[in-house]
Amino acid sequence: MNRSLPISRRLALASLGLAASLGLALPAAAQDFPTKPVRITTPFPAGAGPEAVLRILAEKLQKKWGKPVVVENKPGGNGFIAIDAWKRANPDGHELIQLDNVHLVAYPHLFKKLPYDPVKDFDPLLPLFRTYFFVAVGTGSKYRTVADILADARANPGKLNYGSWSVGNPVHLGSALLEAGTNTEMQHVIYKETSMLYTGVANGELNWALGSLATAGPLYKGGKLKFIAVTGPKRHAAFPDVPTVAESGGPAGYEVTGWTTIAAPRGLPKAVTDKITKDIAEALAEPDLKERYATFGYELFPSTREQLAATIAQQSAVYADVIRRAKAALD
Repeated sequence: MNRSLPISRRLALASLGLAASLGLALPAAAQDFPTKPVRITTPFPAGAGPEAVLRILAEKLQKKWGKPVVVENKPGGNGFIAIDAWKRANPDGHELIQLDNVHLVAYPHLFKKLPYDPVKDFDPLLPLFRTYFFVAVGTGSKYRTVADILADARANPGKLNYGSWSVGNPVHLGSALLEAGTNTEMQHVIYKETSMLYTGVANGELNWALGSLATAGPLYKGGKLKFIAVTGPKRHAAFPDVPTVAESGGPAGYEVTGWTTIAAPRGLPKAVTDKITKDIAEALAEPDLKERYATFGYELFPSTREQLAATIAQQSAVYADVIRRAKAALD
């Protein structure tokens, strides 16, 4: 460097050189990512559907990256145990987390104080899957359509019941959304386990419940439950004879989904985040994945990061209104 230049000028040039070298290093660092094992923390227990599909993805990423990709289960506490453990880890991109949609769109409205900031802490990359729910009733139920349920609910306010496994999960909020959209009032009954919940529907303890193929499917296949509607915008490919909720006499535009996403810590270099997102997208696009997902009743949820952000904002607004109407709270 020219020593005849003023010191302030020399320092400025040195700073520019450092910034340029760092700028050139980031894409190279992104290309080399990961440089060590990657851990993906999940709030779901081992063997659960969402956790199982995460392990499928982890296998594919491990082959792609040439580094171990470890799935670490931290169930319980509304997912807060997993989130707390992940937040304590090194935020360099080698620590990722699987989040349920409720963590991003429902809990911010159910809890006055969360142990995380859904905007500042997480950078949701891509959704892993989407599942729609079925309106399930016992095979001996008098209800043949959603219109039958709604007519009975209007004739007997507060007498009909539906179930779920907690306050604030997609099944609970989806059921409350049906109430809000039809100006009906029903009782929400909470069961400790999903198996007990759908057994309650099958034996008539519950009038109805929303259920996925993963949760209600076994009793459906066993002839204990029947599906009278699906909560998607169109009929399910595997159940073409089951109408949508709107076709079955429910409100138009009614839609309830469950999904999970992989999130990175907010603030990573864009080149690194882009590479992780690209590699996940390529893994999800592999031909065998769709077939493996189908065994859980899940489907791929094609989306860019921008589209996912828009989905989160839209669903957050919907659930904020539903939670307010239902006067639901968890603290």
